[in-house]
Amino acid sequence: MADTATVPPSVELGRRERKKLETRRALREAALRLVAERGPDQVSVEDMAEAADVSVRTFFNYFSSKEEALFGWDDDALAGITAAVVDRPANEAPFKALRAVIRGFFDGVEEWADGRALRHQLVRQYPTLLPRFLATHHQMDEALLRGLVMRLGEDSLFARLVVTTASNAMRLTLSQWEASGRKGSVLDLLDESFDTLERGLKK
Repeated sequence: MADTATVPPSVELGRRERKKLETRRALREAALRLVAERGPDQVSVEDMAEAADVSVRTFFNYFSSKEEALFGWDDDALAGITAAVVDRPANEAPFKALRAVIRGFFDGVEEWADGRALRHQLVRQYPTLLPRFLATHHQMDEALLRGLVMRLGEDSLFARLVVTTASNAMRLTLSQWEASGRKGSVLDLLDESFDTLERGLKK
């Protein structure tokens, strides 16, 4: 899942959708590679489009800026996150529902862990990227919140606390896993994080 995503979970794509996904991924990979090589101020939209072998017009069909290409979420992916929360069993407790959805984000972690780590490195290296980076966190949290609000029937402090706690547990787990050199199973570490929270932060 990383800090961005391009497709909602558990969705089978048709040929046209697969082609669009391939183009989006090519642009995102080009953006990440070029910014890592040159820095954000030395990379233009034209550079990203050329590296992905598409036109500038095509670039703007997918992203509104080079920063969005580097960090932005796909609207369908956000909708998929919301739907995944809504589709959890009706009798499941809110925190358990979010735990299950977030755990699903880690399918294919090997495919996106390197990209996530590089994006974090770029944010540390180039602070001007921080606002757009933080916006991706907000987008994911809002997608989770929309799903939980639909389950609960109201937007409340409780719903926001559940979302904030669950999403921060995911981010802290990933940070801890990276700090350890990716030793062990990140899913086991994620389960440990959620188990600790469900015990009420008791050892």
